[in-house]
Amino acid sequence: MRIVAIDQGTTSTRALALKPDGGLEPILSLAHAQTTPAPGHVEQDAGELLTNVLRCLQVSGADVVGLSNQGESCLAWDARDGRPLGPVISWQDDRTADAVAQLAQDGAAPLVMVRAGLPLDPYFSASKLGWMLRNLPRVAEAARHGHLRLGTTDAFFRDRLTGRFETDVATASRTSLMSLATGRWDPDLCALFGVPMDALPRITQTSGDLGTLPGGARLAASIVDQQAALYGHGCRRPGETKVTFGTGAFAQCVTGGLVAPGASGVLPTVAWQAEGAPVTYALDGGVYAAASAVNWARELGLFADYAAIASFPGAAIDRGLAFVPALVGLGCPHWNRQARGAWLGLGLADGKGDLMQALLEGIALRTAEVLAAMAGLQPVVGRVSIDGGLSQNPYFTAFLADTLGRDLFLSDEAELTAAGLARMAAEAAGLSVPEVWPGRVLTGRQTGATSDRLARFAKARRAVEGYAG
Repeated sequence: MRIVAIDQGTTSTRALALKPDGGLEPILSLAHAQTTPAPGHVEQDAGELLTNVLRCLQVSGADVVGLSNQGESCLAWDARDGRPLGPVISWQDDRTADAVAQLAQDGAAPLVMVRAGLPLDPYFSASKLGWMLRNLPRVAEAARHGHLRLGTTDAFFRDRLTGRFETDVATASRTSLMSLATGRWDPDLCALFGVPMDALPRITQTSGDLGTLPGGARLAASIVDQQAALYGHGCRRPGETKVTFGTGAFAQCVTGGLVAPGASGVLPTVAWQAEGAPVTYALDGGVYAAASAVNWARELGLFADYAAIASFPGAAIDRGLAFVPALVGLGCPHWNRQARGAWLGLGLADGKGDLMQALLEGIALRTAEVLAAMAGLQPVVGRVSIDGGLSQNPYFTAFLADTLGRDLFLSDEAELTAAGLARMAAEAAGLSVPEVWPGRVLTGRQTGATSDRLARFAKARRAVEGYAG
């Protein structure tokens, strides 16, 4: 039985086959376009994404498939023919910042936090879906005539490929429209954001019998990418934690049950739910700019080769130089979209290398803020497992380990979203997968400078927030 993971990500769609030893064999990777038609607007073409998913499926030779999605990216389409009624609005898009700010001013934040476990933020899908109804005439017309479908990208793929208009409970938990307590769409939240419930997909478990794909393969797992990565890291017990350093840095920690939403800034979420099993919950927190900050700096000419940012003397933060990576706002636990990135403490002696050192440290220090907020709700146990491009940077990983004062596990597997997805699909198909997670441990040193670094960085962050007003 051939198990294939199709990872539909922010910049590409990849197909990888599960090998008998639990490793992955790459099959195909297809990039797609991403456009920014206006400030704060980030869009993708739904037809291109669907075509790439279908091409990956066609060449995969799969018997069983797991499909992951971008999470908060969403769109509208016509129920009659599946035709998209507008672009995919990316999770990175913040066009609804003003509308979300108005909801906050109107006092809606407590309802959203209590029901959905999420802050009011344009990052999540609900405000984007409401924006489509208010601003795209074809979407409003389809709603009036009763043939509108709204959802995250997975619902679009599953509707078009299996004929079943469904989404999974983990992805639905990231919309701000689902009640965490019930696992169902919440009428009050849908009304608040102006999203008609009858246009939303049915919510299913994350793995099991999810339909038949073109060519006869069985869809056995469908889940948001970060939760798939959590599974791929081997995190199963409460307190086990991973951080994925991609476009942003996304941390998740398995919990023993649903942690009540509160004011901590850390988000309770659904981790996964196998068919016939109870829901597994997690805590979630993100740093919006990680690799995107590094790539931005490279385009500015601050470095040309990644080897040039792999080693630095001392620590920039210890010299009073800090970078706050709020290039698209501050995520967990601060949730301030108005904040913007900045270097603080610059002197005439500082050059490009100093700026890059501070930038890498800033991403690590923001990650430490997220994990500290998580630990206040669910003690982190054992080492923290990390993956993604920045996990290959020796300076960054050593600084992060020392800042956390905790060992890191650096996975040798670059495709942990696909690894988790393939494992889920295989287990749903009744197959057992070897429990092998290759990698190495990086020991974190607890030093007296750690608390000073965090305190100094907090001052820099507060200065940035104060400037944003």
